Amino acid sequence: MSFSISLPDGPLADTVLAVVRAQESEPVANHSIRSFLFAELLVRHEHLETDTAYDRDLLFAATVLHDLGTGTAAPGRARFEVEGADLAARVLTDAGVPAAAVDRVWEAIALHTSPGIAERRGLLAYLTAEGSKMDIGFRADVTADRLAEIHAAYPREHMVRALTDAIVAHGGRSADAAPIYSMAELFRGERDATGRTRLEIRVAGQRPWGD
Repeated sequence: MSFSISLPDGPLADTVLAVVRAQESEPVANHSIRSFLFAELLVRHEHLETDTAYDRDLLFAATVLHDLGTGTAAPGRARFEVEGADLAARVLTDAGVPAAAVDRVWEAIALHTSPGIAERRGLLAYLTAEGSKMDIGFRADVTADRLAEIHAAYPREHMVRALTDAIVAHGGRSADAAPIYSMAELFRGERDATGRTRLEIRVAGQRPWGD
């Protein structure tokens, strides 16, 4: 199966895109879509198309909804990964997706910032976590040939700063939204200490990943 930047179509995909574009900032929404495209590149690179666990529609849902916890519908009462998973599960359930599939998407989103765990919880969780990391420069050998095309379709627009701002803001809404050692708590501490997170420092000046 050849790679294409065309996104899935149909009622579920349309709903997923509409939710993300309504609730997330444009830089974060574009990051979410790029995460799907990068995950699809990884599928082809690792010849996973025939894996019985590979489901393109569920991969689209998990990757495109993975940062929904940073959006306007997240209440800020739990860490953004969990609230995003809960919101995504509601979207998929309302769309008629079977409960077992909804649970797979929930787990993939909830674990996408948990390296060492996500990749051991099945193909969907692995691809969701890897796709999001590939959008900040990981697995560059897999993405290099398609970077220009993907970024032309879905520009970065200072994504790292925008996403970090959103995670920090969400984490500031309650103690449970930034529990100790969570990504939000670490980002808030780094911003307080130096004005920038280690992620922002890591990608600074690295085209096309940095701002």
